[in-house]
Amino acid sequence: MSFRLFDAPLREPSQFVGFAGNIIDRQSENRADDSVDKALADPATRLLLMHGGRLYLKLGDGSGLDPWFGASESEPFEPFLEQGVLLGFSEQGPVLAVPGGVDPERLPETIKAIDYRSVYMQGLIDEAAAGAMAQGAALLAWHASHRFCSKCGTQSQMRAGGYKRHCPNCGTEHFPRTDPVAIMLTATREKCLLGRGRHFAQGMYSALAGFIEPGETIEAAVRRETLEEAGIRLGRVVYHASQPWPFPYSLMIGCFGEPLNDDIQADLNELEDCRWFARDEVRSMLTREHPGNLVTPPKGAIAHHLIRAWVDSE
Repeated sequence: MSFRLFDAPLREPSQFVGFAGNIIDRQSENRADDSVDKALADPATRLLLMHGGRLYLKLGDGSGLDPWFGASESEPFEPFLEQGVLLGFSEQGPVLAVPGGVDPERLPETIKAIDYRSVYMQGLIDEAAAGAMAQGAALLAWHASHRFCSKCGTQSQMRAGGYKRHCPNCGTEHFPRTDPVAIMLTATREKCLLGRGRHFAQGMYSALAGFIEPGETIEAAVRRETLEEAGIRLGRVVYHASQPWPFPYSLMIGCFGEPLNDDIQADLNELEDCRWFARDEVRSMLTREHPGNLVTPPKGAIAHHLIRAWVDSE
């Protein structure tokens, strides 16, 4: 079988997914141990303030929500500046992600603390800011869960502008991690395979997904997860796009898979339902016109882009 879906894309699909609009110049080779202090001394520096999985947003003057704070402007929100991470540099100047110290219920009426998922799903900030938020959220989450050296148990110290932790006892250096997740749409010309997790919103079906295990290729993970969750064996596996996913620090790797059998044997411990969908039915789910009120994930999700690419393929 050969059809256009499995050819190389003419455009790079990853640039259209949520959280992929980050335009910060990371300047990774220039991350010195004092880079955060230098950035905080620069009046052009802008901060993203985060607390408990939420982003602080300023209520604008009718022009939307503003996620950016100046260093002095952030003081009323008790930022933990010593825990700040230098994301890089924008055209305006340095950009930091900093944990905020004020609980959401104590914020003034002009400031809202909104969870990351809602910020991106509702399009509350522009794509560049959403990309910076994903970068900052992932780094701050990593620091929060890796405070102690995994080799000797000593509390480690932040270095390199937040891109490294150093153990003062044994000298071990620890670096931020990214967990790879395979997300795959199994498809033929006529149909695609969609599943429904127990935690999904009402009526939602999506592509299958699972973590890539140590020593496993992307393609092997796609085949294993599809077989485990749906009982479907795959032939060809083709990469399509990727998406930063700050929950807490993952990278979604989107692929298409070519099925070798049709009979589904769903793992109902993992899924509530799994079945084949015809192209016209999926198209109605994308447009929110399905007679049974079934839907696909929102536009920012990589699953949406996998499904849309298949529906639009010839």
